[in-house]
Amino acid sequence: MLKKIPLKIILAILVAAVLIIGVSWRLGYHQGANKPLSGSSGSHKLLFYRNPMNPAITSPAPAKDEMGMDYIPVYEDDATTPIKSTQQQADDFFGDETKVSGLGVVTMTEQGIRLSGVQVVSAVQEKIQRALRTVGLVVPDETRIHRVQTKVGGWVETLLVNYMGQLVKKGSPTLSIYSPELLSSQEEFIKTRQLALRPAADAGDRTSAQRLRQSAQRRLELFDVPPDFIKELERTGKPQRTVTLLSPADGFITAKDIFPGQEVKPGMELYTVSDLSVVWVDAEVYEYETRDVHVGQEGVLTTSFDPSLRLTGKIAYIYPYLNRESRTLKLRFDFDNKDLRLKPGMYVDINLMIDYGEGIVIPDSAIMDSGTRQVVFVDRGEGRFEPREVKAGGRSEGKTQVLSGLNVQDRVVVKANFLLDSESRLRALIDAAMAAKK
Repeated sequence: MLKKIPLKIILAILVAAVLIIGVSWRLGYHQGANKPLSGSSGSHKLLFYRNPMNPAITSPAPAKDEMGMDYIPVYEDDATTPIKSTQQQADDFFGDETKVSGLGVVTMTEQGIRLSGVQVVSAVQEKIQRALRTVGLVVPDETRIHRVQTKVGGWVETLLVNYMGQLVKKGSPTLSIYSPELLSSQEEFIKTRQLALRPAADAGDRTSAQRLRQSAQRRLELFDVPPDFIKELERTGKPQRTVTLLSPADGFITAKDIFPGQEVKPGMELYTVSDLSVVWVDAEVYEYETRDVHVGQEGVLTTSFDPSLRLTGKIAYIYPYLNRESRTLKLRFDFDNKDLRLKPGMYVDINLMIDYGEGIVIPDSAIMDSGTRQVVFVDRGEGRFEPREVKAGGRSEGKTQVLSGLNVQDRVVVKANFLLDSESRLRALIDAAMAAKK
């Protein structure tokens, strides 16, 4: 006698049977759906298989990519692609001049546009500016640097320039030097002067004596003997053991290599006087920014250590070469510095306002830049998005000026560009494959 089977077991067997029948039916459905792959009539024709991550990679047979994903079959007429209207077909036929190599027009349904998150904005005509900020280094004005050298040999008796950074005025005494050559030049001047003052019966003798006196005086002047010293020598007629030399310019002592009692020789550099009432600021811009700068362009100087300091200067010179290591171009600004708030060696901020003028402007996100070309997708209406190559100009605050390729009020895609780019590449491959079989 058979035992009574529990109700729970009967229900479990029925559920399992239903699952087995459902799976079998699904497998049978897919097998039936896959029959067109073998070329049966009444279904769309298989063209090739494409890599799901890179539409440019295709295969004539089923395959897997590096990540183990199956290639996607591509058919001759995709049932999910909306049918093009007569106007769309006319635009495709007469719009060859706007086509981009390797890309095709993408057509999407309204639902597909919503699900993919495609957003478009209109190109506008407006003025675009960009603030360019760079770092500058304060350096002395090279045209206001004076290096003082001695033109005679001797010994330093008294040194009035005692330390680095000392402020000197033009014509102020800096050092006194004993020089046998200067002493003999003084004696020569005194003798020729006395000779020129003596009465002479012959006019030629008087002229010759006068020339000798002028020559001796000129010799002292070429040795940088001060004019007041020569006048005193002429008045007293007595040579001085030492001669005091004067500063040739106003400024600060920025280099010094002499001490009292030191022997000096002709051509030896004694000290350097730098006039800091005007300073230079050397700033650098990157190679791609060189087109945005020019001589005469205004720049505003600011500093982090003194927020109240704000000076305006102009680009005085652009160096004709790039720094090979940093790939930057050096610019030189001139700034008045009468209050000496700028010190050589300081780092400052330089702010330039770059004006690109008025033109067609779109958001940065609309442009897909491959490095060799820039492409945007233009909304042509009725779900059609056309790739178009453009030439980008200046960029500022998330906007880009388009120099060519777009018109005002053209609607460009600003979101989901990469999705459209992938579909556009796939469409171009399908069109190429179909054209090759014709």
